Formats: sequence, structure tokens, C-alpha cells
Amino acid sequence: MTINCKGKLINLSSPKVMGILNITPDSFYDGGKYKNESEILSQTEKMLIEGATFIDVGAYSSRPGAAHISEEEELHRIVPVIELLSKEFPEIIISVDTFRSKIAKETIASGAAIINDISGGNMDVKMFDTVANLQVPYILMHMLGTPQNMQKNPVYDDVIKDIIYFFAAQIYKLHQLKLNDVIIDVGFGFGKTIDHNFEILKNLSLFKSLDVPILAGISRKSMLYKTLDITAQEALNATTSANTIALLNGANILRVHDVKEAVEAIKIVNQVTF
Repeated sequence: MTINCKGKLINLSSPKVMGILNITPDSFYDGGKYKNESEILSQTEKMLIEGATFIDVGAYSSRPGAAHISEEEELHRIVPVIELLSKEFPEIIISVDTFRSKIAKETIASGAAIINDISGGNMDVKMFDTVANLQVPYILMHMLGTPQNMQKNPVYDDVIKDIIYFFAAQIYKLHQLKLNDVIIDVGFGFGKTIDHNFEILKNLSLFKSLDVPILAGISRKSMLYKTLDITAQEALNATTSANTIALLNGANILRVHDVKEAVEAIKIVNQVTF
């Protein structure tokens, strides 16, 4: 199970870690932490040293109820960071967290290798054609609604079946466009109740039927800290527990704030599964 990132084949048969670099002022956990070049480079270097295979850069906060920003603002925030990271770390594999096709095009041209779309192609009708033309790996995430309204009252007929049907339809469209490197992200916390999230985590292995790599993005999310009545800052241990469950149920990529702990979880799980 491999993906092609700018000519480099990454084997996902053994799970990999994607480190999160939010350059937003208002992300739920690390908003506003990385404001200048030295802070951005220092955090990126730390994640790479700790074992991140991918660095996921986001300039649009998708936390529930986050403020909407313009395409120009997103471009202004993200392109210089992609150029900076590509220059400082020539071997880096950058994923860009965006639902906009123009941002996808500009950031790939600036050195990024993967597009990570929280809307699964639903918020920009040009996204599928764009990633197919670019021929880059595409992370297809499931979200009910938009970041502004997704947590108002999420309802499903059957949360697992509904999401599998969504993925099957979107993967078919992408394959028709000759894009083969598709990764799915079930979208923990994106239009789901806490119960929905844990049902998905429990049944994550069912998504292997789609025959594409699975990304799990559970790091420090409210499904964990609300369950334990703690804060996102206190949710590292809960994150490791949830990541371990995800790995045992077939996750190929862990998208995390804390790379070292995720790498350790993978090493331990590999001892009993490979």
C-alpha cells in the first residue's frame, strides 16, 4: 500500500505519522503558537526529528464554529510557509490542509506534495479535477455540514454505513478522473457527536473494505477531553490510547500534534501485529 509523493514512494503498510503545523491564530489546541519563521522552523524540525513522515500545514481553522477567512487570506498565510519549509528541509513531504482548489494548486507549485481536504470535495466543485490534474495524493475527509455549523445537530441513519457510502461515491469519482492515490479520513469531530466518534473508532476496520489507506485524526479532540472532563492540553494520554485503538483497527496514518508519542504507539503496536 504505497502513495507517490513527488516521485518518492511511501509505503503505508507500516503506519506513518503526520505532524500538525497550524499557522492559524484560532485552532482549538495550538492556535497562534507558531507566528514567525523561527517558531515554524523549530516546530517542524522537532516533528521531523521525532519521526514524522509528513507535515500537515493548515492556514484555515476548521474547529467547530471557527471564523471563515477569504481565499486571499489563506493564500497569504500559507504559501510563504510552504516555500520556507521546502527551502529549509528539501526532503520534507508537506500536506496542505485546504478545501479550496486554488490553494491546492498554488501550494503544490510552492513545494507541497499532498492535499488534505476536510470537505471531501464538497466545498469546491473544482477540487477533484484540480488534484487529478496535479496527480498528487488526496486525503478525502468526511464532514457533515461546514466548520461553522457541523456540530449543531449531526444526525445519521447509520453513521458507519452513511460514511462508507459517501467515501465509495467520492472514491469512484476520483478513480474515474484517474487519481489513484486516495486516502480516507473518517473526520472525527466533524459533524459527529461523541457517541458517533467512538462508534466510528470502534468500527474503523470496516472502512478497510474501501481498499484505500486510512488516516486517523483524533489528536487532543473534544471526543477525548470531554469524555474525561479535562482540557485539550491535558489530553495527550487519551490521544495515545485512542491512536492505539485506531492502529489496531487498521489506521495507516496518525495525524497528531505530538509526534514522538505517536511514533512510540506505532512501534509498540507493530510488535504485536506485524
